[in-house]
Amino acid sequence: MTTDLSGADLTAQVVASFAATGDRRLREILERLVVHLHALVEDVAPTIDEWSRAIDFLTATGKMCTDVRQEFILLSDVLGVSMLVETINHADTPEATSSTVLGPFHMVESPPRALGSDISPQSDGTRCVVQGRVVSTTGEPIAGAALDVWQADTHGFYDVQQPELQAQGNGRGLLTADGDGRFWFLTVVPAHYPIPTDGPVGDLLQATGRHPFRPAHIHFIVSAPGYTELTTHIFVADSAYIDSDAVFAVKDSLIRPFVPLTSETAARFGRGSDLETDIEIILAPAAEPASDDR
Repeated sequence: MTTDLSGADLTAQVVASFAATGDRRLREILERLVVHLHALVEDVAPTIDEWSRAIDFLTATGKMCTDVRQEFILLSDVLGVSMLVETINHADTPEATSSTVLGPFHMVESPPRALGSDISPQSDGTRCVVQGRVVSTTGEPIAGAALDVWQADTHGFYDVQQPELQAQGNGRGLLTADGDGRFWFLTVVPAHYPIPTDGPVGDLLQATGRHPFRPAHIHFIVSAPGYTELTTHIFVADSAYIDSDAVFAVKDSLIRPFVPLTSETAARFGRGSDLETDIEIILAPAAEPASDDR
């Protein structure tokens, strides 16, 4: 193997080094990664110092990750990669509810809760009823669909950010839709908040003059046998930063009004809440597994 190579020759040699990779998809990804990465390096021609700083940045990002903090997901989010991956993977099912990013705070297991439970019992602020239905793309209810729900409180903090103030599981819940695919729970209206800025991603935002804020939202992961799992949000209409989400995840179809509690909802849930909102969550049928030579 020679090291006296032009850029194109070097790229070709590195690509060829993966020829014996048994996993066809892994080989494809590594080959394309090398091609694009080498093209980027040739395009911007970084100095040795700049490349060392890039390595230091990635190293610091890894060191920032913990059991309750995923800095690499945060980096993927602020670069728009997380949203791009979600969009690509759901492009074939536009009739399903829009997907959005997972976010860096889905790091602990949500506690199982009965329908109608308060998922934010330790949180103060304006309380609301969130209700809806899980259906298929043909409109049929999906009985027993599983919903993993999590959110920030009215001060913009998740439980894992304030272990001294919030018990793990506050603002979270694992729910099971009823026989008609319906679900409902009590919570507080979440606040907009900044993504964590005390690590490398925060340094990146500061260096580029970008704000770190996300509009108010509630996360959902919805799944059922025979259907493609969906990761999505509902966004609070008129929230600050609804038009400039730091992670590029807002979609118009997911913006929901939080309106005064109706008499019908009050009769069902009592008058312990002030507002209500609803969403119909549409799941696409699971795709047939593709055959490969792995």
